[in-house]
Amino acid sequence: MASCVTTFFYLCCGGFGYAAFGNSTPGNLLTGFGFYEPYWLVDFANACVILHLVGGYQVFSQPIFAEVERWFARKFPDSKFVHKNHTLKPLSMLSFSLNFMRLFFRTAYVAIMTGIAVLFPYFNQVVGVSGAITFWPIVVYFPAEMYLTQKRIESWKSKAIAFRVFTMVCLVVILYAFVGSIRGVIVARFG
Repeated sequence: MASCVTTFFYLCCGGFGYAAFGNSTPGNLLTGFGFYEPYWLVDFANACVILHLVGGYQVFSQPIFAEVERWFARKFPDSKFVHKNHTLKPLSMLSFSLNFMRLFFRTAYVAIMTGIAVLFPYFNQVVGVSGAITFWPIVVYFPAEMYLTQKRIESWKSKAIAFRVFTMVCLVVILYAFVGSIRGVIVARFG
């Protein structure tokens, strides 16, 4: 449901922006036209963007974290660094579990991704590329396949075929978006 709402809003912003301004549509609809007042509104909008990206970053990074942690667990089955959880109680009523491997890997991952983001100053284009890469598998393909598997729908039933046709159509659209995003990065970089 959340992906549907987000997709709807992105399509509205992109579609209406392009319909109104064509190729001159700014990446930031609030400040792209020189509109910086009232400052509180622009600041609030930027805070909402940050909140949205932090949440999305957490959700979309979880499969990477899980796979790396599984790999470390298989590779180092006797390592306390990998397997031992430490219970911390900063307050008498509050306690939480801390695993040093998770702490260090996730911190390093975020630092590396932040460094890569800093190297690319064209924020909107890079977000477009990463969105084109991650949207289809996470939002379209995996949920459709999980539904078909969970409901035990046979491969050649009309419902399964409809789901697979839908995922392939979405893949074609995403491939066009990916090519457009790569073009946007190249144009932003080289001019």
